[in-house]
Amino acid sequence: MEIALLFIALFGLIVLGVPIAIALAGSSALYVLVSGSVPSIVVSHRMINGVDSFPLLAVPFFILAGNLMNTAGITERIFNFALSVVGWMRGGLGHVNVGASVIFAGMSGAAVADAGGLGAIEIKAMKDAKYDPEFAVGITAASSTIGPIIPPSLPMVIYGVVASASIGQLFAAGFIPGLVMAASLMAMVAIMARRRGYPRDQAFSFSMLYSSFGRAFLSLMTPVIIVGGILSGAFTPTEAAVAACAWALFLGLIIYRTLNLRRFIRVSFDTIETTAVVLLVVGAASIFAWILTSNRVPETVAGILLTLSDRPWVILLLINLILLVVGCFMETVAAITIMVPVLLPVATAIGVDPVHFGVIMVLNLMLGLLTPPVGMVLYVLARIAKIPFERAFVGTAPFLVPLVLVLLLITYVPAITLWLPTLIYR
Repeated sequence: MEIALLFIALFGLIVLGVPIAIALAGSSALYVLVSGSVPSIVVSHRMINGVDSFPLLAVPFFILAGNLMNTAGITERIFNFALSVVGWMRGGLGHVNVGASVIFAGMSGAAVADAGGLGAIEIKAMKDAKYDPEFAVGITAASSTIGPIIPPSLPMVIYGVVASASIGQLFAAGFIPGLVMAASLMAMVAIMARRRGYPRDQAFSFSMLYSSFGRAFLSLMTPVIIVGGILSGAFTPTEAAVAACAWALFLGLIIYRTLNLRRFIRVSFDTIETTAVVLLVVGAASIFAWILTSNRVPETVAGILLTLSDRPWVILLLINLILLVVGCFMETVAAITIMVPVLLPVATAIGVDPVHFGVIMVLNLMLGLLTPPVGMVLYVLARIAKIPFERAFVGTAPFLVPLVLVLLLITYVPAITLWLPTLIYR
């Protein structure tokens, strides 16, 4: 009865528009008061324990690194380099959009940072080139989901903390799936560009390629420092986040001189605000997840799913459907913190590697950023493009097809995800 009250209170608060962190903490506090089985001080203890984790220190530093790169003009250099590489293809700016997201994914690790930073540049360029606004928003939104898959990745850090999985292995596991996502989106862009008669945006030029590469070279070293440092063992993911911040500051203050004290203070306050929200969600979700675990809800859910079928592929399909629905209604960090204790035991029971499952979960939840009613990326890009949210979703819908196909491919072909971590770590 108390567990039912917990879920009713949570979804009731979400429907009323209460912020997800308050909804999670409030429903958990109500459960504690009604059940009377645990002292109310447990709520604050669980919140503190939820954020008392060394790997979580990577979160504010990766957020700061992404904000610094957007402010220091690094994203514009990346965009121009991508334009010189693939702008000659039909529907060139659509391909540039994907290519720039792949490069930026190796720096920020957050879909909203990708959408907010590159999105403003990409959508303006595409609208100026007479692309449909819906197409511009759709490919920008879809390509932004690559950010949390290719390392570094904030959702992977959260998953690694909750699941007690190696964050280094999770980062390695996301690299190939991220490239597969990029290839599928570029294929869809090529199909749509041919059907709609989109032009080649510029002729290929070695001189332009050389020039843009020279301007972007130091920026392109950012993912090399981050990913190379982690995979080589030079530093941990948390230390890599600090290194990314130091490199972005070096570029913005000394090399490009596009960052001044006022901008740095503004970026710092934005980072503090975003980090506070993320960690509040983590802390609140930790209480909720602890209540579910202490009431053996994960075992109950596992038992139900395993009784529905004894075939692993069916169980994986059901898990994907659950995560897709959850991603439509719940913020990514909260969804990971709550759903990992529930679904990971089911996945491991049918022989799924926790690292493989982490990539499956994060990709599912990234698709939730592209769908209403939450659809955070769509809200950001609709505001940038100055079009209604409904039109933004219509433009994004075709790109959900290749992303769902990639999700199924990654789910049922574990080698795509596990080959690189096995090669490096195992």
